[in-house]
Amino acid sequence: MSEALILPAEARERAGKGASRALRREGRVPAVIYGGKEEPTPIHVEEKELVKQLMTGHFMNSIVKIEVGGETVRTLPKDVALHPVSDRPTHVDFFRLARDAKVEVSIPVVFINEEASPGLKKGGVLNVVRHEVDLVCEADKIPSEIEIDVTGKEVGDSIHISEVTLPAGSESAITDRDYTIATLVAPSALKKSEEEEAEGAEEVDADAVPATEQGEDGDDAEGGEDKSED
Repeated sequence: MSEALILPAEARERAGKGASRALRREGRVPAVIYGGKEEPTPIHVEEKELVKQLMTGHFMNSIVKIEVGGETVRTLPKDVALHPVSDRPTHVDFFRLARDAKVEVSIPVVFINEEASPGLKKGGVLNVVRHEVDLVCEADKIPSEIEIDVTGKEVGDSIHISEVTLPAGSESAITDRDYTIATLVAPSALKKSEEEEAEGAEEVDADAVPATEQGEDGDDAEGGEDKSED
């Protein structure tokens, strides 16, 4: 389970772009807590502490306990807006969690027991189609990662979500299909696929040049010769 993070915050007394810019100049990031059938709570947090938590790699999949006004609010980060040039956080949305809430999150996958896969032992390659799986989890049981066992997998085998043992309190958010998470392919097959993609890209580039443009140089040259004769 992802470890809960603690983020101190202060209430925002003023809203608007001007107030937000003033906060950012002071090293603070405007944010809001919403949901839970309560009015949105505008807050601001310290930029350095927020960046530190973002760098953990599991901020978006963790419960964040926001300490504001002497209270602790259990939340789940829903969106972090970043500056288009500096990548500094400019705003954060937090979703307020009820005690028995269920939330949809994307959880990274890790593959285990690769040494027990005959296909990998023969030189096969694990082609990961999805590096994360979308789950609906109980708010207090969000896993930090999902382990996928490749024991016994041969070249040509596929791993689908239905084969994955999910932790208690979790279920797949996608229920209309049994989607593929990874396949085991031969190295030559993977290389051939990459070569075909590269060839396809080259063909598109060549076809993208209109025939009229391809002939313009020749017409200009002829026109230049006629002018010289005159």
